[in-house]
Order: sequence, then structure tokens, then C-alpha cells
Amino acid sequence: MSNLKVLINGIITENPTFVLLLGMCPTLGTTSSAINGMSMGLATAFVLICSNVVISLIKNLTPNLVRIPVFIVVIASFVTLVQMLMQAYVPALYSTLGLFIPLIVVNCIILGRAEAFASKNGPVSSFFDGLGIGIGFTIALTILGAVREFLGTGKVFDFAIMPENYGMLLFVLAPGAFIALGFLMAIFNKISKKNA
Repeated sequence: MSNLKVLINGIITENPTFVLLLGMCPTLGTTSSAINGMSMGLATAFVLICSNVVISLIKNLTPNLVRIPVFIVVIASFVTLVQMLMQAYVPALYSTLGLFIPLIVVNCIILGRAEAFASKNGPVSSFFDGLGIGIGFTIALTILGAVREFLGTGKVFDFAIMPENYGMLLFVLAPGAFIALGFLMAIFNKISKKNA
């Protein structure tokens, strides 16, 4: 498969949120606003790209018995780097995302791509796989966050579009995340089946 197909596969065909339904904890927990969703998506994409490349480089050096623990150590190293950078440069965003940043270590998207793709392919293909899945995840979280923020507060990226008193509090809360995600998945699947 060409690198372009690997990239597009991660964004559309194997979109982790709308198609594979992976990473639902950060998807539902951090998307109360568009900026939170986008930030979580970008942090996860960075970890995904870096860990994919490193795991593809060390796959032949890693004994099969300790493969998963080695993958987790690699992923945890990049998560720690992201966590320290966010704490240093965007502390307000870091405090908003809170516990979800360290939980990137156990995100099934990252470990799944390490096991399914990076451990079987070269670093260039693994980079494009991480980039595609990361972009797909970031787009999904940003759209979900924007929809929830708009319906809940009348804003998108903190810009007022309609008066706040027309917003529905339900969409800022957890049940609204499930409702919005369900409708967005249906729309995404309808569009992708039409274009197939």
C-alpha cells in the first residue's frame, strides 16, 4: 500500500472515532469544546506518530515475550514529553484536559496501531499511518467538540455564533457527548458509503 493510501486510510477508511470506535474515553470526556477536542487530538497524534516510528525502528531488536511492555514504555516516554511541554507552555489547557493526558499511554488507538501496523512495517509507512490516524482522530474530536460547544453554549472556538441563552446544557454534559457522537457517526458513515 502506498504512503498516500496509508494516510487516507487513517483519516477516512479506518477513522478511529467514527469507524473503528476506538478511544471513546478521551473522545467523550474531552470534547466539551472545540479547542479541548483539537488539543487532545493533536497531543494524541504527536504521541502516535513518534511511537509508531520508534516502534518500527526497534521491532527487530525487541524479543517477542516483552513486545507489549516495550511498546508501552516507548508510548509512555512520548506521553511524558507531551505532558511536560503542555504543563510548561499551556498550563490552562493542561489543567482543563487534566487526567486525560497521562491516559494517552493506555489509549487503545496508540497501542493498537503499534501492534497492528508499526511492528510489521518500516518507519516511513509507520509515520504515515500515525499521521493519518492522528489527523482522523483530531478531526473527529474537533468536529465533535465544535458541535457540542455550539449546541451547548452557542459558541465555536469560543466565538459567539448565537446567544448563549439558546444553548442546550445537555450537550455540554456527558449525555450530550453520546447523542452528538451518534449523529456524527451516522453522518460520517452515510457520506463515506455514498463516496465508496
